[in-house]
Order: sequence, then structure tokens, then C-alpha cells
Amino acid sequence: MRIALLADTHGQLDPRIAEQVARCDLAVHAGDIGNAGVLDQLRPRTGEVVAIRGNNDVPAKWPAGDRPVLEELPWETVLTLPGGDLAAVHGHQCAAAARRHRVLRRDHPDVRAVVYGHSHRLVCDDAAEPWVINPGAAGRSRTHGGPSFIMLIAGPRRWRLEPQRFPPLPRPGR
Repeated sequence: MRIALLADTHGQLDPRIAEQVARCDLAVHAGDIGNAGVLDQLRPRTGEVVAIRGNNDVPAKWPAGDRPVLEELPWETVLTLPGGDLAAVHGHQCAAAARRHRVLRRDHPDVRAVVYGHSHRLVCDDAAEPWVINPGAAGRSRTHGGPSFIMLIAGPRRWRLEPQRFPPLPRPGR
């Protein structure tokens, strides 16, 4: 099973990432979505998109017409995948970045991996269990070298992470 893990779009999904999501079975967005249009652009083969809220996914920051979609989004979730469970959280609840992975592992000891966002930094920490992974920013803001996401290949016995980063796109009008 191919799962696209992404986060921190803040209202703008990079079109190259949208193309990659179309080749997946499932898309998981770990928060700071920005608007319902981003979720509409995520079109995996099965049509299944799982998304959670981030600290910027609040009514005051979403378009009024999109707020019913926002109200349906949980703050975190756990998905059962081939070979184990995946927890999705945004990660803003743990303010100290230096402790974030330890806290996420402590809070989710029974999953195979935790995907989070918030920092906009691409990280694949598989040195301990559960894995703690951050797909970076899939939009235009604070991409730290370009928009990114992680392809998770989940099988009954083995999981594999394939981080992918694209060069930044030129800003419109430049």
C-alpha cells in the first residue's frame, strides 16, 4: 500500500506533490491544511484522504464557506494499515522541538509510526520505535529547501519511507 504523508500546506498544495498523491492508495495530511480546497486537490487512487487539524486550522483562519469541513476534522487519529498502525498528530502540543520525538513516542507507544507536522522540516526518525516522521511542508511557506512529502510503502511485514523534496517554484509574478 502506498500512502502519501504530507503536512503544512497552509492553503497551497504544490502541484508536483498533488501529482504524486494521485499515484497513491491513501493520503494523510498532518495538519495546517489552510482550506478545504487543499483537501479537494488530494486525489489518491482510492479517493481516501485522512486529515487532522493543525494549530492554524481554526475557524478564524479558514474561509467561512470551508468551516463545515474544518469542524469535521479531528485533532489526531490512528489508522490501521498493513503491518501496523499509524498515528497522525500535528505536533504543536509539544512546544520544545528537542523533546518532541520523545514525547510523541511516549504518547503513542502502540503504533508503528507517528506522522506529525508543525515544524515544516522533513524528518525520518526510524532509529527507535515507533518511528517519528515529519513530511515537511507541502505548500509554499517555510519549505526549508523546497516542498516535500513522504511516501510510505506499507506491507504486512515491512514498511519503507521514501522522502521526496522538490525545488521551490518561482513565486507568481516574478
